[in-house]
Amino acid sequence: MGQGARGLTLDTGVLLRAERGGTQARRLVRRIVDADDLATIPTAVLAEAWRDGRQDELVRLLEVCEIEPLDRELAERAGELLARTGHDDPVDAIVAASAARRGDIVLTSDADDLQLLADDLGTIRVIAI
Repeated sequence: MGQGARGLTLDTGVLLRAERGGTQARRLVRRIVDADDLATIPTAVLAEAWRDGRQDELVRLLEVCEIEPLDRELAERAGELLARTGHDDPVDAIVAASAARRGDIVLTSDADDLQLLADDLGTIRVIAI
């Protein structure tokens, strides 16, 4: 990504769409691989998406993305975000809190839920694919 550009944080839906042949998601995978874009996948997202080692698109993404561990600080921020917003999906909250650490753009297939969290945080942007 260009200087000063934001990184990307990917949610589970993006990984699953890429794997299932979603054209836009597959283009995104190619762009990340070819352009060496800074992209992060939180470990909770990986756990939701991973089923076996035959997920070719997911495996390609894992080779070029940063896999962010769920540490105590991130877990606490995600829990606080859930409490403030009334949202009930901890993985969505982890994605949002993870992206907020870096000021990333969140790529998601579930823009409404992620936008609720982004509105609370005020530091991330959500793009639906």
